[in-house]
Amino acid sequence: MRTAHVRPPPLREPAIHRLASELRGLPPSCGPVRLVGIDGHAGSGKSTFAGRLATALGGAPVLRLDDIACHEELFAWPRRLLDQVLTPLGRGETAHYAPYDWTARRFGPPRALPPAPVVLLEGVGAGRRELRPWLARLLWMEVPAEEAWTRGRRRDGTAQREFWDAWVAAERKHFAKDPSRPQAHALVRQLTVGYEVLPGPSGTPGPDQEITHGDGPPAVC
Repeated sequence: MRTAHVRPPPLREPAIHRLASELRGLPPSCGPVRLVGIDGHAGSGKSTFAGRLATALGGAPVLRLDDIACHEELFAWPRRLLDQVLTPLGRGETAHYAPYDWTARRFGPPRALPPAPVVLLEGVGAGRRELRPWLARLLWMEVPAEEAWTRGRRRDGTAQREFWDAWVAAERKHFAKDPSRPQAHALVRQLTVGYEVLPGPSGTPGPDQEITHGDGPPAVC
């Protein structure tokens, strides 16, 4: 699950470029920064999509919540994110956070995060209650939980089986108490080629859009 991210090659993806243009035009939400959350179940494709969107934004910084969380605090990391990242960005200063090494099981040396016009916050819980006041937009990867978890387990192999068992239980508990999807401004669906971006539950849905208020089918979440 905690594999190194490889930035995908640039593609001409109209939906992503339209979204990037919209995000640039938003008012700042965290000091001078337009902080954009990309949430969804583990294995739903958040990292790949964030890479595509960052490219469309001309190289926007991406803060991955995998760097903020740790084994002992899968979801109990908001204070660390606030202290190390959101507070300095809110003052227009460069933030410095210590990324977590999931193999060595310790936090590494500080990494700088400048107050760019748009910063992407990617990871499970990016739309949680404590963070929403800081977000200019919240995007939700529209993949059912069981499908996303199956993808993630397949990607990470048997070596991460025990971690995934613990993760799924923790994720279910988190979203049961603090669901992100109902608060999303947009839903992102991966197509055979590219993506589509649809209005989310907190936005204005189109005439054919079905709105549900949960993070997945009732039988899953």
